[in-house]
Amino acid sequence: MERLTAVYHLRVPAGSADARATGIAVEQSVEMPVAAVTDPAILRDIVGQVESVTDLGSGVFEARIGLSVATTGLEAGQLLNMLFGNSSMHPDITLADAEFPDTVLNAFGGPRHGLAGLRKMAGAEGRAMTCSALKPQGSDARTLALLAGRLSKGGLDFVKDDHGIADQHYSPFAERVPRIAEAMAANGKTIYLPSLSGHLEQMRSQVEIARAAGVKAVLIAPMIAGLATFHALLRDNPDIAFMGHPAMAGSGQIAPPFLFGKLFRLLGADAVVFANHGGRFGYSPATCRTLADTALRPWGTLDAAVPVPAGGMTLARVAEMLQFYGKDVMLLIGGDLLSAGTRISEEAARFQDEVVRHSEAL
Repeated sequence: MERLTAVYHLRVPAGSADARATGIAVEQSVEMPVAAVTDPAILRDIVGQVESVTDLGSGVFEARIGLSVATTGLEAGQLLNMLFGNSSMHPDITLADAEFPDTVLNAFGGPRHGLAGLRKMAGAEGRAMTCSALKPQGSDARTLALLAGRLSKGGLDFVKDDHGIADQHYSPFAERVPRIAEAMAANGKTIYLPSLSGHLEQMRSQVEIARAAGVKAVLIAPMIAGLATFHALLRDNPDIAFMGHPAMAGSGQIAPPFLFGKLFRLLGADAVVFANHGGRFGYSPATCRTLADTALRPWGTLDAAVPVPAGGMTLARVAEMLQFYGKDVMLLIGGDLLSAGTRISEEAARFQDEVVRHSEAL
């Protein structure tokens, strides 16, 4: 029976690491005393297997556990359930990584557009890309469309809804999206990413509204929508690019490089937004570096996903961020541009020019 390998970090006393690893192997497979399992096939093929336990120092141990691929049903939500469902409730356990056989990679497929596709869509071959966000929450569709047109006039590659903008009464999706798409088309070639929200059928309807308005890409928060819903939308709409937003992604003990760079990518995210170091959130430079490398590195036949560092970024940091991440990145600056007021088109143009210029120097 084919297995994947789940990698956990355990913050436990040295003498208990082996027993804790065995407990996780059982919890994440049969979830009952192994002595009570009488079927030889289940004992052989389904019960989790501890492959190794390694002392990483500073009270942290790495446990590598083999789990049956069959238990995942090759379904996105069940995959995460088998990797970390019950064990996520233990505060001393982190899901650090997972290694998947080709069966899993082929079943989920990864990005449909990825780095190369988004670059082609934006006309950004060979350079980093730019993105901004429509804010604030509470604005009506007309106001957001005016803002979108001004950002597009500055020549940005992408502009997305703020993830908190959904289908509220003051800015209904069906009114907002066509208005914004029209405003952007009239002012430049910027690609608009409306934010999907609600249950699966609502989001399917929103994708159709967006497609009818000529929209080529959307924003979705996979941990709010649910991984199964996320994957179903990507699977059923291969012509639309999907950007994954990190909302609720920090609520559990899952290592960011695995969650954003690997799991979101596996399920099909073409770009992954994450909290850059030095902004409003607490990721370290090392975590950000590993996350970006994981999203981009060769992985079977899967395309690369675009790293999108964000969270309080400013124009003053453009050169530094490109030195850190290189050209295979999309820089997202929201509030700093929006603070420019009547000069927002000029500041957007400066952002675009800075990214192009520094990309050429790399």
